[in-house]
Amino acid sequence: MMKADKTGDNRDAQAGASELIDARIAELDDWRGRTLAHVRALIRQADPDVAEEWKWRGVPVWSHAGIVCTGETYKTAVKLTFAKGAALEDPAGLFNASLDGNTRRAIDLHEGDRLDEPAFLALFRAAVALNTASKVKRAGPGG
Repeated sequence: MMKADKTGDNRDAQAGASELIDARIAELDDWRGRTLAHVRALIRQADPDVAEEWKWRGVPVWSHAGIVCTGETYKTAVKLTFAKGAALEDPAGLFNASLDGNTRRAIDLHEGDRLDEPAFLALFRAAVALNTASKVKRAGPGG
């Protein structure tokens, strides 16, 4: 019995997720949509190989060797939650929410906030590096 090639399925799922994210941005026809679109562009700049997913009934998710961050939208904030944020260096102090947990950290962006783009790009790249290093470590030698 031949094993199904899931590569096409993954591309289809990612294209579907990207379309759903496009729709969310369009639906948020205010500062939140513009902010989410801007962050998404930065994420794609930081990691051209990032996968876009749509999870938990409507949350944009960016993954590379595991979840890197989510982009939740609320009435007064766009929340970027980094799955392993507590393990990341944040010299620019971007993390300003979810600071009490042992794993996640978040950046809450409010109307009028300016994101330090170079610091965000570095933070996102560090999160991808952490995910890929963890993946290699779990696989072990020859893995």
